[in-house]
Amino acid sequence: MLVVREVSARAFRLPLHRSWDGGVDRNDVVVVRVATDGGLVGTGLSWTPLIGARAVEALVNDDIAPALVGREAHPARWEELHWHLREAGTSGLTLMALAGVDIALWDLRARAAGVSLVEAVGRRRESVPSYGSGVNLDYCLDDLVEQVRGWVAAGHTAVKIKVGSADLARDVERVGAVREVIGPDGVLMVDANQRWDVPAAARALSALEGFGLHFIEEPLPAQDLEAHVRLRGRTSVPFAIGENLRTVGEFERAVELGVCDVAQPNVVRVGGITPFVRIAESVARRGVPVAPHLLPELSGQLALCLPSVVMVEDIDHASLAALGALAEPSGVEFHRGRVRADTGPGHGLVFADTLAPVASASP
Repeated sequence: MLVVREVSARAFRLPLHRSWDGGVDRNDVVVVRVATDGGLVGTGLSWTPLIGARAVEALVNDDIAPALVGREAHPARWEELHWHLREAGTSGLTLMALAGVDIALWDLRARAAGVSLVEAVGRRRESVPSYGSGVNLDYCLDDLVEQVRGWVAAGHTAVKIKVGSADLARDVERVGAVREVIGPDGVLMVDANQRWDVPAAARALSALEGFGLHFIEEPLPAQDLEAHVRLRGRTSVPFAIGENLRTVGEFERAVELGVCDVAQPNVVRVGGITPFVRIAESVARRGVPVAPHLLPELSGQLALCLPSVVMVEDIDHASLAALGALAEPSGVEFHRGRVRADTGPGHGLVFADTLAPVASASP
């Protein structure tokens, strides 16, 4: 039995190569390490584009570590740690902190068994389709077309772009141009990032559905599932939601209301691998597949284990490797529109020791 000797977390800043819509110029990552009495160390991570990295770091170091040291190092600790954190809330930052520890415990479990994370979770397939994705609503049309052509040249037959412009005609022009690039057989998805209300979404989808949309992602504010129900009656375009849902219950309610055709849990935001797998299994029982949200090096591995999966997001210039976070190749490979994983023991994510820490705010 492996017993936890030490738990530590540290937040690092990863500047983006090009800012995302809304002025997002960085991703922050919190690297969590769980060391055992036998000398084995597991590595986990939490992640956030802008907000909360140092709060996650503090939750791990100040509140999770004392509750875990001296206990068996096993992902079965998830429920008791979630209960332990309840006074700080049961969602949001507490789940993000718990995710870093849970991922580290899964890494430890796989390393102790001498197998990859994929084998430890339970491999179901050798590869999964992937799609080219970008945060590109602020791109001019020429830059957007160039980006999509790059995805096609890399072998992607499925792409996703942002919509939600103030002028609907701009979205129509851009979606039409992307459809021309990928051809009539290419899979085209769009993401509104919660920018619309029901009337605006209905108008936009009426104008865009002729381009053969595979799905619309987050057309409305994520928590307002009743609004999604009203929109469902006004469009035939499938809905993909979930990056801003957190719990099994939230996903189940979305599916039961008929507004989640593709589930998109983010492994960090839901609290780690343990609840991520539970969500995937739950929605699969209800006939809904998963398309994991971001974090391609980890999402790509988990997708190989899920009962029902559509595609994995290959985010343009924003993977951990592309942002310089990793000291060596992870063993997760995106190639010609598919993702495979050969990581060796554990998840294969070795973080560079030269990353810049997240500094405290100026007084």
